[in-house]
Amino acid sequence: MKKHLITIALSVCIVCPAVTATASVINLAPQKDNTLYQSDAGDTSNGMGEHLFAGSTGFAELRRALMAFDVAGAIPAGSTINSVSLTLNMSRCGPTCSTAVAMDLHRVDADWGEGLSDAGGQEGIPDAAQIGDATWLNNFYGSSDWVNAGGDFSGAVSGSQVVTNLGFYTWASTSQMVADVQSWLDNPSGNFGWILLGGESDSFTAKRFDSLQNAAADKRPLLRVDYTPIPEPSTVLFVAAGALGVFRLRRRRVN
Repeated sequence: MKKHLITIALSVCIVCPAVTATASVINLAPQKDNTLYQSDAGDTSNGMGEHLFAGSTGFAELRRALMAFDVAGAIPAGSTINSVSLTLNMSRCGPTCSTAVAMDLHRVDADWGEGLSDAGGQEGIPDAAQIGDATWLNNFYGSSDWVNAGGDFSGAVSGSQVVTNLGFYTWASTSQMVADVQSWLDNPSGNFGWILLGGESDSFTAKRFDSLQNAAADKRPLLRVDYTPIPEPSTVLFVAAGALGVFRLRRRRVN
């Protein structure tokens, strides 16, 4: 009889998570963001600016936007990431604004900083880098360099979106974006976010997006994550105990 009870308890505990776990959705603002402005000196940045840039300027100078989200601080450990999407507001572009530019997300492979630099104005011209800023040459200005100028990131494209005129754009969920966010949840120490780049083979492709520091909260970057948490242990034990109680009651009635 004990063997039967143990078998039922184990069975309930096995099926319980699948029955009780329900998906949740959370919206995350960036933990930090910054822009890499191409330069030989690598001494400019915009850590506290209201905007991010990606693309190429009229002088064929590249801009790349960095952003990272505190996934592990907002989603319970052990959860399964089902889908993710990233929404950015494109608020300014150059004379060829309507030109369609494919903007790609890549997973960043090294940590980087957001210092106190602030370009001001329209922010197309960067500010002098401050200690801890990410620059074209430095992941942390004043202390460490990227292995590769312009940032260290995966060659695989995590997500892509064509950007044209002003407005909101969403990078829809892909298997790679889901894998990136899942890895950031499971291994927080390896969470260095994404870098956004595109239109780098042409001129006048640069697009300006609103950043974490933007005065309008509804225009800041937004990472939407759909996830399924593991069920609370107390729920599993409660259901298991209930099942055992029912079994014992039926056994008494039979006897």
